[in-house]
Amino acid sequence: MTAQERPTPIHAFTDDALGKHDATALAALIRRGDISAREAVNAAIQRAQAVEPQLHGIATPDYENARRQAACTGNGVFAGVPTLIKDNTDVRGLPTGHGSLAVRSGPASHTNAFAQQFLAQGLISIGKSTLPEFGFNASTEPAHTEATRNPWNPAYSSGASSGGSAALVAAGVVPIAHANDGGGSIRIPAACCGLVGLKPTRGRLVDGEAARALPINIIGEGVVTRTVRDTANFLAGAERYHQNRRLPPVGEVLGPGKRRLRIGLVLDSVTGEATDPQTRQAVEATARLLAGQGHAVMPVDVPVAASFADDFAHYWSSLAFLMTRFGHRILDRNFQPEHVDGLTRGLADRFRRQLHRAPGVLWRLYRSRKQYAEGLERMGVDVVLSPALAHTTPKLGYLSPDQPFETLFARLRRYVAFTPLANASGAPAISLPGGRTADNLPIAVHLSARHGGERDLLELAFELEAVAPWPSLATAESPIRSQLDKPA
Repeated sequence: MTAQERPTPIHAFTDDALGKHDATALAALIRRGDISAREAVNAAIQRAQAVEPQLHGIATPDYENARRQAACTGNGVFAGVPTLIKDNTDVRGLPTGHGSLAVRSGPASHTNAFAQQFLAQGLISIGKSTLPEFGFNASTEPAHTEATRNPWNPAYSSGASSGGSAALVAAGVVPIAHANDGGGSIRIPAACCGLVGLKPTRGRLVDGEAARALPINIIGEGVVTRTVRDTANFLAGAERYHQNRRLPPVGEVLGPGKRRLRIGLVLDSVTGEATDPQTRQAVEATARLLAGQGHAVMPVDVPVAASFADDFAHYWSSLAFLMTRFGHRILDRNFQPEHVDGLTRGLADRFRRQLHRAPGVLWRLYRSRKQYAEGLERMGVDVVLSPALAHTTPKLGYLSPDQPFETLFARLRRYVAFTPLANASGAPAISLPGGRTADNLPIAVHLSARHGGERDLLELAFELEAVAPWPSLATAESPIRSQLDKPA
């Protein structure tokens, strides 16, 4: 594809209070008094209003409340920095829609436990970001409303389930946004939108109420960012709010580490399907880069039983079954199961047909933590490098919940083949930009570490960011930026 044939990206980077700054730089400007929190928040709101008609990443705006909060900047590593909170997380006074027409909730009466930890970093939320229904899909395409579009190319998916957060961070609306991850939902949209997405070790951050209720907690909370230091600084700040004494502290990670690591290379997933050529080339290029930096890189097997993919799919289906059966208790008394989308309905029906498998599945998934840890120990590796996704970002519609269920289910199993192991095992994992496709969309690589090994992941991420900087939309032409640049 020639430069003339490439579609124009959609972003809002311009010469305002936010500029091209990441969250760390923006917080420093606010602390020094070079700009005010109100100026930063107003700039984010103006940017959001400019891109929202094209990208559709905001579920519920909260602009006036954000402006009020900006008048009294609190403490925290990101004091005064504007952000977004994903719309499956309660924030007092705002509805929580979960991306579903079946949910008709009123304003939440309290703020979710993790959201409290998130906002304690001084962040100011300008609203709730979009997700697919209940976070079950790998593309933010709610059946009842507009799909969230990828700012690199609006014909393509922004990933999911934190697709709204990822799209708006990549587009420059905010520098950091909340995301959570039950099968890759931090890492997948980060991969699609060219961002940094870390799923921490299970228990590293405060769990939300939904995670605590699961028979096996697969949900990790976190953020999507444009720079490694923003993710590292968020984790350090969150650890000061709450530190899990059963895990080694991460502390402040300020750059690449000195220790050379043993890195296992996995190119094809446990499903047995081959990774597509462009993705494979990006991962191999990253492996060569890391080897050139002195790390020992060696091919390894996926550290889990061959049954894992089927087991995780069954567990995923069980969550849809529970939602359709008990949504009025889990989410809201006005829950309307007849309005769930085709994916939720199909997953629930799939679980009903295979209900007898549930005890064995739960036992094997519970054991995946030990299998993963023992696998890395046996292979003698500190970190595993793999693709984040099995193929490049699809166009909108490919993963739509309006697709026939069996077609969509097969596509999702192939596409989301690498990320779920970290959810079931509880291991930390990070998605990082690793290249671009022939049509200029981001390709990501995926690094997973031993339990408690976030420091290794962040130091490797800093190293990759330094030796092979990834592109940003901040330098790309955009019709939205032209509008923002016009005098008021």
